[in-house]
Amino acid sequence: MEMNFDLTEEQKMVRKLMRDFAEGEVAPEADERDRSKTFPREIFQQMAKLNLMGLPFPEEYGGGGGDTISFAIAVEELSRVCASTGITYSAHISLGCAPIYLFGTEEQRKKYLTPLCRGESMGAFGLTEPNAGSDAGGTKTQARKEGKDWVISGSKSFITNASYAKFLALTAVTGQDDNGKKEISAFIVPTDAEGFQVIDNYVKMGLHSSNTTELVLDQVRVPEENLLGQIGRGFQQFLVTLDGGRIGIGAMAVGIAQGAFEAALRYANERVQFGRSISKFQVIQHKLADMAMNIELARNMVYKAAWLKDQGRPFTKEASMCKLFASETAMRVCDQAVQIHGGYGYMHDYKVERFFRDAKLTEIGEGTSEIQRNIIAREIGC
Repeated sequence: MEMNFDLTEEQKMVRKLMRDFAEGEVAPEADERDRSKTFPREIFQQMAKLNLMGLPFPEEYGGGGGDTISFAIAVEELSRVCASTGITYSAHISLGCAPIYLFGTEEQRKKYLTPLCRGESMGAFGLTEPNAGSDAGGTKTQARKEGKDWVISGSKSFITNASYAKFLALTAVTGQDDNGKKEISAFIVPTDAEGFQVIDNYVKMGLHSSNTTELVLDQVRVPEENLLGQIGRGFQQFLVTLDGGRIGIGAMAVGIAQGAFEAALRYANERVQFGRSISKFQVIQHKLADMAMNIELARNMVYKAAWLKDQGRPFTKEASMCKLFASETAMRVCDQAVQIHGGYGYMHDYKVERFFRDAKLTEIGEGTSEIQRNIIAREIGC
C-alpha cells in the first residue's frame, strides 16, 4: 500500500482556517477567560457560522462532510492557543455528536444530530459517575420502564459542556443478564426535563473556561423512543465512542504541547543570560530538540489513528497509543517549557503556566494513562 504523509487539499484548508481562527479569535482573550472562568460561547457561535460544529459528519445532518484527520487538526489548532476551547470542541464532536451519529435511528439523527452540527446546542455525554470512573461498568444510575416511558434516577460527574447542552446521551442500568451482570443502556435525555439538574460548581486545576458539571437525575421521565441504540448495548456503544474521543484528546494534547514548545522556543531565543541568548546553550537546545521530536511523533500517532478510523479499519489500539503518548508528551513538554522560562514560567502572564495546568487533564480524561496501558496490553495479546 502506498504511504502518503501529505495532507489533502481539504485538510490543508481546515488547518489554515483553524490556525487563522485560533490566532485571530481564540487566542486574544484566552488568558482572561482562564482568569475569569468564562465559557467561550461567542467563539462557538462563530464556529457554527463557519460550519465547523459538525465538521466530520455528513452534510445531510448539517455537518461539514469532513474526516477524522480534519477534526484532529481543528482540535489541535484550538488547543495550541486555548485548551479549554479545544476540549469543549473535542467533547462536542466526539462525545456529544458521535454516539447519536453512530447508534441513533434516522429520526434521532435528524432530531438531535442536526442541531448539534448547526451549533444550536453543545454536545455532551454522561458516562462517569462518582463511583464509576475507570470502572465505567460500575454504573449505578438506574432506568426502569413505566408504560411507554423510561424513568431515570442517579448522578453523573465530570461531565463536559452539559450547562450548554439542550440534551445529552447518558448510560443507565436497565436490568441484569442471565449471569447477573448489569445490563447498561444509553438514552438521550433533555437537560430541561423535570427532575434533571445540571450543577456547575467544580473548582478545577486547569481548563478554567471549559464547562465541567455534575448531573443529578431524580425520576427523570423520557419516552421509549429516546433509547439510543440497542437495549443492553449502552456500555459497548460508549466504549466505541471513547475510542474516537481518544483521538480528540490526543489531538488536544499535541496542540497544548505545540503551544508550550513555541512559547519556550521564543523565550529561549529572546532571554539573554551570561551574555548570550539561552537558546545557544546546549542544555536548552537539547530540551527543545526533545520537545520537537516527541510532538512530531505524537502528531503522527494521532493522524494515523484518525486515518485508520476514516478507512473503517480497527483503531482501538492506535487510539489508546496516540492518547497515551500524546498526553504524557504534553505533560513533559509543558514541564520543560516552564523550566526554560525559569521564574517567569511560574507566572500567569507567560502562558506556559496555563498550558502546564491544562495538560494534566489529558492524562486523566477519556481513560487514564493506566487504563490506556491496559487496553494496549489487551490489544497486543497479553
